[in-house]
Amino acid sequence: MGIWDNEAMTITPNADPAELSKFSELAHRWWDTESEFKPLHALNPLRLRWIDEHALLAGKRVVDIGCGGGILADAMARKQADVLGIDLATKSLRVAQLHALEAGTPNVRYREISAEDLAAERAAEFDVVTCMEMLEHVPDPASVVNACAELVRPDGWVFFSTIHRNAKAFATAIVAAEYLLQLLPRGTHEYARMIKPSELATYCRNAGLTVVDLTGMGYHPVTQRYFLHQDTSVNYLLAARRLA
Repeated sequence: MGIWDNEAMTITPNADPAELSKFSELAHRWWDTESEFKPLHALNPLRLRWIDEHALLAGKRVVDIGCGGGILADAMARKQADVLGIDLATKSLRVAQLHALEAGTPNVRYREISAEDLAAERAAEFDVVTCMEMLEHVPDPASVVNACAELVRPDGWVFFSTIHRNAKAFATAIVAAEYLLQLLPRGTHEYARMIKPSELATYCRNAGLTVVDLTGMGYHPVTQRYFLHQDTSVNYLLAARRLA
């Protein structure tokens, strides 16, 4: 199977055309570490280590939901995982494919398909499902969580990262990150679409997943480093399992 899978797909409604357009316009800058995607490059080692500590990626079959330009998918493949990255932004996927070819990344391929449609095709086929910085960009995050639960095999792992919805998160993730520090382009996040940890945990339970870990992510503006901590009031990571 090649690095780009051209299998037929079904268009599903759980996607915002404006969000897809936004990321498509920036697609050529995905692998520029000083671009709008600098924060993703900076936090990628942290989230990769967190995932690997839970799931031990080597030898695992992994699907990365909303993979964008492939920053996390590529890193997981370099941990000897067999990775499929999926997204609905065609230009971003082409960039991911090109980077994998140029870098010679093994065991990674990409496909333009939604999580829901992939779940209908390949239920319970993956050891690990990742969905990072994506839920806050779709109209129906619970539907994506359900799809993730369907894709993972019994005893497998599902990992999410997203942003809390509260005054502190608004001040930090939107006002500070987008307007003051200019870490992200203005309009990257919409406050109403942010997700409280309790809401995400409920989505997981309703989908048959058991929450195992809930961890906060912080950013130090002086050292420009991301770190894990117990405070989940802004950015946070959630690990869940489909127990047999």
